[in-house]
Amino acid sequence: MWYGLSSIAARFINYLLTPYLTKSSVINVSDYGNMGLIYSALPILNVLFLYGFETAYFRFSSREEYKKSIYNTASISLFVTTILLTTFLWFNQTVFASIVGLSDVKEIVQISIFIIAFDALSAIPFAKLRQENRPRLFAFIKIGGILVNIFFTWFFISYCPNQLIANPNSWVTSFYSLSINPIIYVVLANLIQAVFTLVFLTKQILEIRFKFDVKLWKEMMIYSLPLIIVGMGGMVNETFDRLMIKWWYPADLITTKSEVGIYNACYKLSLLITLFIQAFRMGAEPFFFKQAEEGNPQKTYAKVMKYFVITICIMFLAVSLEMPIWKNFIGARYWAGLKVVPVLLLANMFLGIYYNLSVWYKLANKTIAGAWITVIGAGVTLLINFIFIPHFSYMACAWATFFCYGSMMVISFLWGQKKYPIPYAWKKLTAYMVIVVLLFFIQKVLLLITKNIWFEIATGTMLISFFLWFLFQIEKKDTVFIQFKTLLTKKLGRG
Repeated sequence: MWYGLSSIAARFINYLLTPYLTKSSVINVSDYGNMGLIYSALPILNVLFLYGFETAYFRFSSREEYKKSIYNTASISLFVTTILLTTFLWFNQTVFASIVGLSDVKEIVQISIFIIAFDALSAIPFAKLRQENRPRLFAFIKIGGILVNIFFTWFFISYCPNQLIANPNSWVTSFYSLSINPIIYVVLANLIQAVFTLVFLTKQILEIRFKFDVKLWKEMMIYSLPLIIVGMGGMVNETFDRLMIKWWYPADLITTKSEVGIYNACYKLSLLITLFIQAFRMGAEPFFFKQAEEGNPQKTYAKVMKYFVITICIMFLAVSLEMPIWKNFIGARYWAGLKVVPVLLLANMFLGIYYNLSVWYKLANKTIAGAWITVIGAGVTLLINFIFIPHFSYMACAWATFFCYGSMMVISFLWGQKKYPIPYAWKKLTAYMVIVVLLFFIQKVLLLITKNIWFEIATGTMLISFFLWFLFQIEKKDTVFIQFKTLLTKKLGRG
């Protein structure tokens, strides 16, 4: 709960930049496309810089013989490889800029190289906080870093331009110019956040001792190397589609980047499910490994899956049926891409379920299975996007994401049940997902009567209420639902 809420808070505060940037008069749709391109490449580099060591840290820190040496070994390994990879990227920044389509704004690439380096250096100290169950400090640093990012984004995008317009000789001229692409300053604010985050982790960094356990390092590498493939494939599925639009959509540069910008903005409207999934992952990974040491953990994993699916079903309805409210989260210039949102919501539901299912190969030390599943998903993404992006632009990306995560979810479930059986209530959970999709289409049929915004909000609220009532009828014997109903009754009674 602590890690979940802190991660949701941090991510939500960060997502507040989306309406600010998409509605800013300083940043046009093409500029926002540049931002989408660089932030599509950064997660892929992050996988290379971390090479699965964060997960390996949780896996091996539970072993008594490694508890004293794992933090030092993991930190030293990441420190050395970060220096090597950062140096390599810096001397090949022209190639990097060309790949991501930012040859005209190389400064973004240069700043991004340091962002990924600082983020990599903070990964193990953050993992240490999670492993030691120090959620308050974890939350403080995470949220503090985001607030720093927001402040400097506002400073560069609003304060500095207004100062220059009011006074051309203002003090900001020493470091700010209206002729520079504004996205450069947005990325610079991100770099400042990364530096501040590392400063906040100074105490944890100073605890590192130059003691390197070669035997442990070899075991961690064997365990984590397949996770590079898992992570790379995951990022191809999650963020690479922006780059694919840049490569394969047959239009001029400005139009192509505008398509990336529209898709990138509309993707953010799946934030409710995305936030929950990210928060879930932060708390679930150490939780799953600790549960494995208890008796009959499979029953616990099945319960977690049930509550997870119920939650994301409610979130799907909350966003897809109340779109007149959520669309105001982004600028009106980006509303042309709203049709991708329901597809992306379903895709992210599949992704969240897959993260739950992936517990089987992590606990069984079969990370190579995760690599194969992710590679298959990446193949689906590449194939669909390559064939259909030239004809349907970002709509092809949305459906590629849907089929990618859907295939990964199904394969992981079937494979996992053979290798590490978990008693998931899969028939009931599948029914819940089918029902919410049917409710979505029922609203679309009702909207044929009128396109009135208030009618759409009213029907959406009614359908969500119906689903909640239906859940309570089906799950009324479940302990959690009984407790929730009792609490709700008491609150209403006080009201």
